[in-house]
Amino acid sequence: MEKSTSSTLMTEGSIWKKIIAFAVPLFLGNLFQQLYNTADSLIVGNFLGSNALAAVSSSGNLIFLMVGFFNGIAIGAGVVIARYYGAGRHGDVQKAVHTTIAFGLAAGAVLTVIGVVLAPIILVWMGTPADVLPESTVYFRTYFAGSLSFVMYNVFVGILQSVGDSRHPLVYLIISSLINIVLDLVLVGIFHFGVGAAAFATIISQFVSAFLCLRRLMRSPEEYRVCLKNIRFDTGLLRQIIANGLPAGFQNSVISLANVVVQSNINRFGKMAMAGCGAYSKIEGFGFLPITCFAMALTTFVSQNLGAGQYERAKKGASFGILCSIITAELVGIFIYAFSPLLISAFNNDPQVIINGTAQARTVTLFYFLLAFSHCIAGILRGAGKSTVPMLVMMVCWCIIRVTYITVTVHFVPDIRVVFWAYPLTWFLSSVVFLRYFLKGSWVHGFER
Repeated sequence: MEKSTSSTLMTEGSIWKKIIAFAVPLFLGNLFQQLYNTADSLIVGNFLGSNALAAVSSSGNLIFLMVGFFNGIAIGAGVVIARYYGAGRHGDVQKAVHTTIAFGLAAGAVLTVIGVVLAPIILVWMGTPADVLPESTVYFRTYFAGSLSFVMYNVFVGILQSVGDSRHPLVYLIISSLINIVLDLVLVGIFHFGVGAAAFATIISQFVSAFLCLRRLMRSPEEYRVCLKNIRFDTGLLRQIIANGLPAGFQNSVISLANVVVQSNINRFGKMAMAGCGAYSKIEGFGFLPITCFAMALTTFVSQNLGAGQYERAKKGASFGILCSIITAELVGIFIYAFSPLLISAFNNDPQVIINGTAQARTVTLFYFLLAFSHCIAGILRGAGKSTVPMLVMMVCWCIIRVTYITVTVHFVPDIRVVFWAYPLTWFLSSVVFLRYFLKGSWVHGFER
């Protein structure tokens, strides 16, 4: 059956061309998303000051803690859809698509209630300074009032990417990025409405991109077209989606919880440390771009090819994607290392903010290749239907060991650089474990077609 020109069947043709053609729009899309996330901090930091920047920055890990679980389920849904799409089982693709959307609607409603109600409690638990807490609470509650927008956006994008369409999500993300930046400049830069306005701008832009994705899916080829009246739960497909997505969701939440603990340790060093590390986290997002795009591309590539029984093709594509990711990630890391003081000063020119942000950058950026390797292997294993493995590895290395290291070491050495070193050390540990598992080659066996 002839495929739509907007989707990509990855089970045929040149391996490297398929992966690159799929990954490049992902890279550009993530770039624009990072730009508009960074725009929030740039505009808030320059127009509202370091307190507001600290408030926005301190909410980042907490937001991912709340959103990460549901995004993990969406990843599982994408694996199931890609598997059936690669195998040509279009009836199952239809059921999986509509079940995924039904799950997203339910998840968005639940997340709205949880986020709005628990915001002040969790922020206090994180040790957010009293002078930052009010603005952090406003930002967090406003952001989660629009939970449905970013949950459904991620669901729709996951569906499109699972059938190999990374081009349309790119276009929609560019549009929403521009809307977000314009609204930030107007609401925060001109009218000085505060951090809540920055969160409101993000919500509006996400609703626009979610609507555009839905419209595209409603006009897509029949095998994965969305029909609103067909949105319902299919019990069998829901079980598959949860089985594939629950480990990824749990992994996201556990890692985010660990990062919340890390953030709470950073908070103890004061608002300048919070602002500096928050500024670095926005810059670090650019280092994650090649990591994220290749990991996502590999999940789709591996899932489609294993679904079609093309095991050797899946192995070759996996090796190519890993190599591309670690090289590009390391080049970005070297660039950030060299120019970190200049980059941090763009967010806030307070000397203490620059010192803290630069210290973190120059501790972790040269180790981006380890982060890239771990994420790529995790993406490959999810595509192979073995999402429990990366969940366990990352839970142990990036959560238990990371938190234990920080809790013990900071007690004896009260230096913020101790906190920074938690990242490269735990990236190294996960990479060693993943390398041994990947070389065994057992991830391609026992794949349920």
